[in-house]
Amino acid sequence: MPFREINSKMVEATVIPGQKMFSQRGAMLAYRGEVSFTPNIQGGQGGVMSMIGRRMANEATPLMTVEGSGTVMFGHGGHHIQVINLAGDTLYVEADRLLAFDGTLQQGTMFMGSQGGVMGMVRGQVSGQGLFTTTLKGHGAVAVMAHGGVIELPIAPGRDVHVDPQAYVAHHGEVRNKLSTALGWRDMVGRGSGEAFQLELSGSGAVYVQASEEKL
Repeated sequence: MPFREINSKMVEATVIPGQKMFSQRGAMLAYRGEVSFTPNIQGGQGGVMSMIGRRMANEATPLMTVEGSGTVMFGHGGHHIQVINLAGDTLYVEADRLLAFDGTLQQGTMFMGSQGGVMGMVRGQVSGQGLFTTTLKGHGAVAVMAHGGVIELPIAPGRDVHVDPQAYVAHHGEVRNKLSTALGWRDMVGRGSGEAFQLELSGSGAVYVQASEEKL
């Protein structure tokens, strides 16, 4: 695991010779050792086609390639940071929430409409997130940003999780998402503008929820 949590808003990453890491530009706070930071023009591990896909999807958050030998401290905007370890599964996360991640992870883009059809597309409009989302797959660690801290909620067959779309951060595993309506739900038990929507996640995996509806 290359990330060590210094506090709730800073992580330290170990950089090993011959292994790349990627970080959001401007996220480096300090470093020790012989470490280089290069603007990434190929879209991360997914290459040129991944970059084109993200630009079409407005998922073009600029990245830095981090290489060398040493340790780097990352943080951005005073946001809370959550480290997620992947063991062969796929993480679905908005690109602007990515702080840093292992270069071993395969990067891609997924059309959210493919998870829930038309309602999946509506989710992008309601939540303020794009219709596409970034995917990271493989074995490695990811540091994501959120407001007010993050809680991980397990999702299991027969144990669906309902989330306020504005509080959604990311999810992983074999999870299906569907935006459903519930008249008065946002007014009575949710927080926000009063739109009666909730994000229903089912299957097997986990969802990460932030303690705020504020966007990054």
